[in-house]
Amino acid sequence: MLWEQHAVWTWSTIISLVFGLPITDSVVARLLRNPVDFERALQPYYGGRIAAAFRDLLREHLVLAADLVIAAKAGNNEAAAEVERKWYTNADAIAVFLGRINPFWSKEQWRMMMRRHLDLVKAQAVNMLTGNYETSIAAYDENEMHILTMADVMAEGIIKQFHIY
Repeated sequence: MLWEQHAVWTWSTIISLVFGLPITDSVVARLLRNPVDFERALQPYYGGRIAAAFRDLLREHLVLAADLVIAAKAGNNEAAAEVERKWYTNADAIAVFLGRINPFWSKEQWRMMMRRHLDLVKAQAVNMLTGNYETSIAAYDENEMHILTMADVMAEGIIKQFHIY
């Protein structure tokens, strides 16, 4: 559910930012609750320090994504390129982090999944910004399926690591 909410509230944030909706602040606040929810879910398994570290990485991921949409909407290509570079670096950091805390999670698998997720979120935003709404929606649909795979990988790793049957 947490990964699904990640996708839904990211999508909602993109739409809110692109169209300057009056609910933008509320939508962004809800999106930024997602890392805290992940922290609460991971804490029983990994403890407070590790769960908080993941929260911080995921929050950075979301803030960078919003910053990227804002820079792109403003037509600031230089700022957008710099934020995008940081966004992909953050995704790699998330992959390394997850690969370290669970022996059933592969750093390389997480890296590929995170990068695919970013590519799809970027496609959602770019197509929304350029008025290609159907293509943006298709990218959302693809990301939704992809993020459910990410959720399965995470859940299966926790089940295996902690022998939850």
